[in-house]
Amino acid sequence: MKTLRLSALVLTALFLQTVAFAQGQPGKDLLTFEQFEAKLKAAGKDAQILDARLPEEYTQNHLEGAISFNIANKSDFEKESAKLNKDKPVFIYSIGNGRSGVLAKDLRAVGFKDVTEIPGGLSKWIGLGKPVISTVGKGLNRDEYTASLKSDKLVLVDFGSRYCGSCKKLAPTIDSIKNDHSSTVKVIQIEAYENKSLVKELGVVSLPTLVLYKNNEIIWKKTGGASKKEKEKALAGQTL
Repeated sequence: MKTLRLSALVLTALFLQTVAFAQGQPGKDLLTFEQFEAKLKAAGKDAQILDARLPEEYTQNHLEGAISFNIANKSDFEKESAKLNKDKPVFIYSIGNGRSGVLAKDLRAVGFKDVTEIPGGLSKWIGLGKPVISTVGKGLNRDEYTASLKSDKLVLVDFGSRYCGSCKKLAPTIDSIKNDHSSTVKVIQIEAYENKSLVKELGVVSLPTLVLYKNNEIIWKKTGGASKKEKEKALAGQTL
């Protein structure tokens, strides 16, 4: 009974955090991933692919043919955007659709006619197993991950990234659970882009993704795309 009460406590804390994140995210009119892939393929060599993340993120993992396009100021933006062709299609990505949305808006404002964001960003691209140019290893395999879940406690797995804004906002809640409930909850934090094979195999397509296990079985999961109804169902104890 105590474990079940703690499950509800953990879920409630995470629910309140994720509602706050959702309220802070503007609505976006994005293509479906399938539509995006078709458009990118049709563009062929005319595709101008821009990585809106930090240069160090780009170095670790990026799409083939992409150029690093993290611009710090207006003069640099004007200089770098002048190297692009306004009449050819531009495809932009970041971790999700935060930084890519800002860059897309800026490019449209200066006359770029066809600007498209990768829906779900690099998180979804990697989670779906799409190829990237990478300088980091594949990380944990499935057996190693499964072995790490063995515990008499609840196990909360946090798939995130040190570069992810929403992950940083969630961090205090994760730290609180780790510190205040260490006797009953084991917390595992996984840097998604250093564990690409595992992320693909588990179908993690949005960051942060939180998975709660009991006796090696998933009893609750929350991704960036989870609806309020799904989270309320979890809080009502229907997955416990």
